[in-house]
Formats: sequence, C-alpha cells, structure tokens
Amino acid sequence: MPMPREKGRKVVASNRKARHDYAILDIYEAGMALTGTEVKSLRAGRASLVDAFAQERDGEIYLHGMHIPEYAQGTWTNHEPRRTRKLLLNRQEISRLIGKLKESGLTLVPLSVYFSDGWAKVEIGLAKGKKSYDKRQDLAKRDADREISRVAGRRGKGMA
Repeated sequence: MPMPREKGRKVVASNRKARHDYAILDIYEAGMALTGTEVKSLRAGRASLVDAFAQERDGEIYLHGMHIPEYAQGTWTNHEPRRTRKLLLNRQEISRLIGKLKESGLTLVPLSVYFSDGWAKVEIGLAKGKKSYDKRQDLAKRDADREISRVAGRRGKGMA
C-alpha cells in the first residue's frame, strides 16, 4: 500500500527582505534538483534564503547561495549546505526568463521555499532593484494605510 501524499502548501522559508529591496515584476514557481538529505533537512523546516539569487548558465537557471543545513542524522552522504542547485522550469519559461534577464537591471530573486503536495518548490521573482527613496515611499505609504485603517476601526466602534 503506497504512503499517503501530503496535500496543500507548507512554507519552509521566505525571503521577506526581497520584497523590501526589489520591485517584483513577475513570479515563477520552480522545482529544485535536491539530494535526499536536503529534502529531509527541508522537511525539518531548516533553510535560509538570505543572500540567495538565481542565475542563468548554459541555458539553465541555477539557484546560488541558498543555505540548507546538513541533516542531523545524515552520515557521509550529507550534502554541502550552500551548493548550487538547478531549478526545474519548462523550456518556454527558461527562454522567457533569459530574454528578460538580458534587459538591464533585472535579476531573479528567490521569494520562498515550500512543499506543494509533497514536492519541494521555490518561488522566484523577476525583480528590479529599488532605490532608497522608493523604499522610503513604500514605508510612508504603509504607515499611512495603517493609520487610516486604525481611524476607520475606531470610527466603526463609535470611539472617535
């Protein structure tokens, strides 16, 4: 009898700083070529996307700098924590991404790592770097929206 497969989406790691530092133009979901101990370490909820980025090489997309710590029960078969991992995308998606990456100022940034129906996936975003004044504008807008919702909530309760 086969083991029951996981359902739904379980987030392992997310890169919250990426949305602060970059304007995300497009989002893609990609599989990852992983070893057994990497999958076990991910299932334990251990991964970091700090300083991670994706890059094109030889007509393929690779993920650099993602840290998956060694599996605690692993032996000599353990993986290297920061090795380069191949991303699994359709050929059409790869060619579209390569074409867009040739444009100036665009990069691929991993946004989150998760399990989707038991398969390890990474969400990568085609991004353009924000300038410091763009970041300040975003912070000011978020603060203003928060204040508006706070006042609206008080008004709804009859306080102000």
